Amino acid sequence: MERPYVHINVAMTADGKIDTFERRGASISSPRDKERVDRLRAAADAVMVGGRTLLDENPKLTVKSAALRAEREARGLGPNPVKVAIVTTADLQPDSDFLNAGPARTVIFTTQDTSKKQLEFLRARGVEVYVHETKRVDLPAALSTLKETGINRLMVEGGATLNFELLRLGLVDELTAYLAPLVFGGESAPTMAAGPGLARSAAIPLKLVDVETWEDGGILLKYKFPATTGSALRSGPIKRLNDSTHT
Repeated sequence: MERPYVHINVAMTADGKIDTFERRGASISSPRDKERVDRLRAAADAVMVGGRTLLDENPKLTVKSAALRAEREARGLGPNPVKVAIVTTADLQPDSDFLNAGPARTVIFTTQDTSKKQLEFLRARGVEVYVHETKRVDLPAALSTLKETGINRLMVEGGATLNFELLRLGLVDELTAYLAPLVFGGESAPTMAAGPGLARSAAIPLKLVDVETWEDGGILLKYKFPATTGSALRSGPIKRLNDSTHT
């Protein structure tokens, strides 16, 4: 399958949590890690998030550093990477930072659970919308579409369900995790990968390629994947909202 290079980046606590039980996007990264993430965004063609992150945390997904934005523009790129969302029901509000922070090209992959009125609203805001005629967004198809539209390097910033599905399908090339010197606890607090889980015999192997110990007490772990095993098949037809054939 033709798809972008996919890099998942996470910040998690020493007990493996990416948020507290409150699920309000608790701060985990140190100032140094935030700078690192900003550099990763600036180097990416697009940044992707899943539905819960999109709707609950209202991310901007923009490059914060003016110098990094200027570097992108000097390379003939927009100041910010393309913003991509994977969401079953795309109920974004008009004041959404995902829609308003920028400037940036914005892409949403969704399903027929999103109302026609909402799809029309997103279209009017200039969003490129792809409607998958499946229960959930077809991730291999979405990545193939991104590749076709010029996205070669994709950074994924969660959440846990999206991370797990990409990993399960063998669609990830690199995983970077900042391990903060914090403990959140909580049975309901999300970890880096959620979903139904895997049996030990089906566990996804990683190859550790670098470890950095930072003065802030955190540790940066970098992994690569020995091989990708996901299917390249699309599970159903797709309608792009901006196409004249959409009804």
